[in-house]
Amino acid sequence: MAHAKNHDYHILTPSLWPFIGAIGAFVMLTGGVFWMKGETLIGGLPVWWQFALGLLVVLYTMYGWWSDVTHEGNTGDHTPVVRIGLQYGVILFIISEVMFFAAWFWAFFKHAMYPMGEMSPIKDGIWPPEGIETFDPWHLPLINTLILLLSGVAVTWAHHAFVHENDRRTAINGLIVAVILGVAFTILQAYEYSHAAFGLSDTVYGGVFFMATGFHGFHVIIGTIFLFVVMLRMSRGQMTQDNHIGFEAAAWYWHFVDVVWLFLFAAIYIWGR
Repeated sequence: MAHAKNHDYHILTPSLWPFIGAIGAFVMLTGGVFWMKGETLIGGLPVWWQFALGLLVVLYTMYGWWSDVTHEGNTGDHTPVVRIGLQYGVILFIISEVMFFAAWFWAFFKHAMYPMGEMSPIKDGIWPPEGIETFDPWHLPLINTLILLLSGVAVTWAHHAFVHENDRRTAINGLIVAVILGVAFTILQAYEYSHAAFGLSDTVYGGVFFMATGFHGFHVIIGTIFLFVVMLRMSRGQMTQDNHIGFEAAAWYWHFVDVVWLFLFAAIYIWGR
């Protein structure tokens, strides 16, 4: 009885996942830097192999670590107190993501409104810089905006059906719709990139445009996978009306992705042209 658990907290056992993930991230980061510099590994191997190896380690860490968290939730370790902590963790993570995108918006607005010095990439106060042919926001970008907004509606529909009506089948259908729309958004954005009249290194506009929208596209891919995993777990009965923290985290993350895109669409596609 001396070791009996008489509290609502989940005491984690020691884990190697943080260490393995850090090693994978370091290998991926250094590989990516050397890859962009055009370096090669010993023996003449292309350095993108190092980047790919680090990426595989990171993906394996994500799979293993989140599988452990899922197992903890399925075995009763996620008590109400633990779920509150997980919710706070997701909120703080999303706040950090907001700050990440704020940096790209800051760079975009700064260069658009306040070019400085003779070395400024903007000549004669022209924005976008001379030679940049921007996208028409009312064609493919508008379609992608509608797709992403509809996917957010589908997630909200699924959440309402599951939490308020305990309708698992409708919730799964809503998540399927959201995943399909997320995949469609990614495909259309890739199509848009393939028809861009400028590149990542074409003035500061091209750099900020592709970094901001590209990172957003990366978040869409992550969110789509997140929703797909939630859909699989729900279909296997691993979530209940009272215990569905994974679903809540996925929904919050997806709505964050929606809101960021609205700001990107308004600021970069419409105002920025």
